[in-house]
Amino acid sequence: MAPQLTELLSRSSHLPAHYIRPISDRPNLLDAHTSDVSIPLIDLGGLSGPDRPKIVQAIGLACQTDGFFQVKSHGIPQHVIEDMLHVAKEFFQLPESEKLRNYSDDPLKTTRLSTSFNVKREKVSNWRDYLRLHCYPLEEFIDEWPTNPPSFRRIVSEYSTNARDLAIRLLEAISESLGLEKDYIEKELGKQAQHMAVNYYPRCPQPELTYGLPGHTDPNALTVLLQDQVSGLQALRNGKWVSVNPIPDTFVVNIGDQIQVLSNGRYKSVLHRAVVNNNVERISIPSFYCPSSDAMIGPAEKLMDDQHPAIYRRFTYEEYYKKFWDHGLQTESCLELFRAY
Repeated sequence: MAPQLTELLSRSSHLPAHYIRPISDRPNLLDAHTSDVSIPLIDLGGLSGPDRPKIVQAIGLACQTDGFFQVKSHGIPQHVIEDMLHVAKEFFQLPESEKLRNYSDDPLKTTRLSTSFNVKREKVSNWRDYLRLHCYPLEEFIDEWPTNPPSFRRIVSEYSTNARDLAIRLLEAISESLGLEKDYIEKELGKQAQHMAVNYYPRCPQPELTYGLPGHTDPNALTVLLQDQVSGLQALRNGKWVSVNPIPDTFVVNIGDQIQVLSNGRYKSVLHRAVVNNNVERISIPSFYCPSSDAMIGPAEKLMDDQHPAIYRRFTYEEYYKKFWDHGLQTESCLELFRAY
């Protein structure tokens, strides 16, 4: 039987015991730096013009040193962004009985509402609910999506299409920054896939004892994140957690494990986490741009030589994702399991 989401959404003055993390693994909410000077903000406005080489270079530097950057002048209309945030909030405000129509703890289900991360395996839960959607090819999945709110499918399909276009433009720039053909990474991802998580982090009675999500790297290739105006995302930079505070009309972009492999370790898939608060709920909507399950992933031949041998062995994305899901967020990254030496 599905767990009841009322537990997660409880207004209790104390945190239920299975959300409380060990003392050694709790967030220090006062020890995070701000992103104002730490996470690059890149203007994509000239990406199709004479400034492209300069922007490509800036993206490459961010991938190499930070693994995280923010983008503005990204081309996604403001109304598309606002509609997506609004319909996400509408969905999580629905009565529990209506939301639970979409509930499943089966990770193979391509549209599902769930809670925490992997409720079948984990011992300590995370303070979030999420709606997971497969979005590409759109026509294969849209009929599975919720029909309540009534505008959900129309709004989410428009948003996910725009997010995919942005991801492809970024992947082309990342390919070029590595000295590869513009379409190299896109081709290496096979038929490709796109997933979306609509994350809902309710107010938490004791945020210092738990996480929305603990530190992890993303298993996919590239993540494009839309945040509301509530802080919660933190990235690890130079051994310190940095708060990636929302900036209006920007997206946060981070490198996933597959680009770290394709780049033979030049670009970094960086640990990040979500913290919660006791004052206000938070919505975040990451779009995950992924290889297809049968895509063979390995370091680009052009990036290997006698001084730079392959760091990772070749594998299918299906193999990688299964390891990621089985390990859950108990380990920080699955990349160590795929080293060539």
